[in-house]
Amino acid sequence: MQALFGAAALSEFKTSRLLVTLQAAVPSVLAIDARFLHLVESSPLTEYESGTLGSLLQYGENALDTSEPPQSTPLSVHRLVVPRKGTLSPWSSKATDIIHNCGLDKVRRVERGIVYTLTLSAELDTCEQSTVDALLHDRMTQSVLDSVQQAESLFQHAEPQALQCVDLLGQGRGALEQANKTLGLALAEDEIDYLSEQFTKLGRNPNDIELMMFAQANSEHCRHKIFNASWEIGGEQMPHSLFGMIRNTYAVSPSGVLSAYSDNAAVMKGYTAERFMPSAANQCYGFSAEPIHILMKVETHNHPTAIAPFPGSATGSGGEIRDEGATGTGSKPKAGLTGFSVSNLKIPELLQPWEVDFGKPAHIASALDIMLDGPIGGASFNNEFGRPNLCGYFRSFEEEWVNEAGEREVRGYHKPIMIAGGLGNIRDGHVVKTGIEAGAQLIVLGGPAMLIGLGGGAASSMAAGAGNEDLDFASVQRENPEMERRCQEVID
Repeated sequence: MQALFGAAALSEFKTSRLLVTLQAAVPSVLAIDARFLHLVESSPLTEYESGTLGSLLQYGENALDTSEPPQSTPLSVHRLVVPRKGTLSPWSSKATDIIHNCGLDKVRRVERGIVYTLTLSAELDTCEQSTVDALLHDRMTQSVLDSVQQAESLFQHAEPQALQCVDLLGQGRGALEQANKTLGLALAEDEIDYLSEQFTKLGRNPNDIELMMFAQANSEHCRHKIFNASWEIGGEQMPHSLFGMIRNTYAVSPSGVLSAYSDNAAVMKGYTAERFMPSAANQCYGFSAEPIHILMKVETHNHPTAIAPFPGSATGSGGEIRDEGATGTGSKPKAGLTGFSVSNLKIPELLQPWEVDFGKPAHIASALDIMLDGPIGGASFNNEFGRPNLCGYFRSFEEEWVNEAGEREVRGYHKPIMIAGGLGNIRDGHVVKTGIEAGAQLIVLGGPAMLIGLGGGAASSMAAGAGNEDLDFASVQRENPEMERRCQEVID
């Protein structure tokens, strides 16, 4: 493995913001520097090939400044943050492709880490070191190492783990109940009964993948079981479910709507316009007059934004972009929106008379943190994907009141509303999905899946803050706008 230092990893603004965060937790941190470190797995390279590789890895601000950070001392500590062991980062996938396209086939893989150099007023104890490490990395996607030599483990290849079976036949229904808790499946009692009955009929035990997939596909997040439920007012059965009432707007006013409540996004009829595109006959670009239909989508990403505002909001926008691109037989996302409803901000040194601290679950972000990080997460994903985030909204509300029983209640948005939406275009012949025949090949686009965000659908079905803290944190996806852009280019 070869290690090549790169330019500064953080802008001055991000560096100063990180320093403030570190000093609030560990006051002995005086300064911090962050530099990229490129880790290269390859066969021996010639001098010319090494020069080419070095040139490719010079990028960003002060790209030519690739000097090594100073040696570590008790008052100057290095921490190396790298992608989590056993994973392939999105940056590595793209960078390795570029290196291969430049003729460097000897390079099997290049990975990137960040070397943080902390200047201290006093040595860190074990507890302080753990606190610093926690603030420097995302434990779901990254690892912290003590030295560059330890990064060799990134290039080790392990065998995939086997499926884990739940002993339903041997231990009965209790085994499913335990799996429901440990995996964070949020299965209801009737769903546990159903699974127990079905697998008993099959005469075999379920495995963890089957239970995870069932929980996500059947979660409130995906199925809207509560939103689709029948309901009564004053003992009178209502003719429509809550979701049915929303769908009813299309039923009574279908004019101009080409697709609604049947796909990943709705499509309304557009005007005829000139589309700049290559001709199938001669592959030359030119203008072609055709209907330019408009698609639109809005969804929420509340639970992830409550736990981790930046990635929660970013992946809210990413999921909405994905749904737009997957509408019909493919479409083009064009513009985005984000919106936030939170409890009182309680800005330090700017408290308002009505802002009372009613408390919150420890691992749910504060309203202020959500509004500092959430909008940036959504805007960053949109920008990095290549779609402008043009509009949105922001509201705060938190109030104590007395209910009909004379009890005091607090209403607000500790679990925030995070809305991600957007507009796009779709061609006339692509609005309606075609059927899929039995035996058809399915192509999965994107990077390899990690156990991140898997469980988000089920986790969001729990009461906010009621679950295990590690499960809550793990249920938040991590953003990858570059990979999504590459998928969109395939659709285009």
